[in-house]
Amino acid sequence: MLPSLKDLCRGLLHLLYPNLCVGCENDMPVGYGCFCLSCQRKLHQANMHLTQTNAFTDRFWGRIPIVTGTALYYFSRKSPIQKALHRLKYQNQADIGIRIGRQFGYLLKQSPLYEDLEGIVPVPLHPKKERLRGYNQSAMLATGLADVLRVPVMTGVLLRNAYSESQTRKKRMARFDNVHDVFAVRQLNRIQGKHLLLVDDVLTTGATLEACGEVLLRVPAVRLSMATIAIAVH
Repeated sequence: MLPSLKDLCRGLLHLLYPNLCVGCENDMPVGYGCFCLSCQRKLHQANMHLTQTNAFTDRFWGRIPIVTGTALYYFSRKSPIQKALHRLKYQNQADIGIRIGRQFGYLLKQSPLYEDLEGIVPVPLHPKKERLRGYNQSAMLATGLADVLRVPVMTGVLLRNAYSESQTRKKRMARFDNVHDVFAVRQLNRIQGKHLLLVDDVLTTGATLEACGEVLLRVPAVRLSMATIAIAVH
């Protein structure tokens, strides 16, 4: 039996634009998601999106008042999620952030906690670092989320006004010192009175998200939730 024209077109599309696993870069069928079956078995989905208080929000208890927070996966070293994040941040694979963002968005759509979101705010990079990298990985995640949630990405609202070193190898207190007073908000009228989703790639100590959240919550009547691709286990 000869293949249909639809099957031929799908095969040609897959040949020209292969669907690669973001964890191991192996080929996958079109529409298969972000991770292949082998990588999925190595991942630990966090499933925090259905509960208002969870391991994510516990990191900010007594520090900053957030509505809720969620991560898609638990982070572990040498796992598919670490490899995907490394490619996203350091190997010029911005599409990984968008793909994971869309997957994340479909999960958040299942939760009433995120029904009233009015804007998605990515944690900004300093313009110098963004020029070097070519894009902001958090903005890529925000773009994927926005595609599914139909909520606008509010770029240009939150700014990083000082260049700070990477947080990756810093210890807890050094992380807080590294982002102290480096963020600012402009165009306050765009976010006043809105429920915002602040997004970043990984939650570790929460220093960066807390610093961003503090300046956003100075805007009258802003309510803040947070989301990251992964959360590091203490």
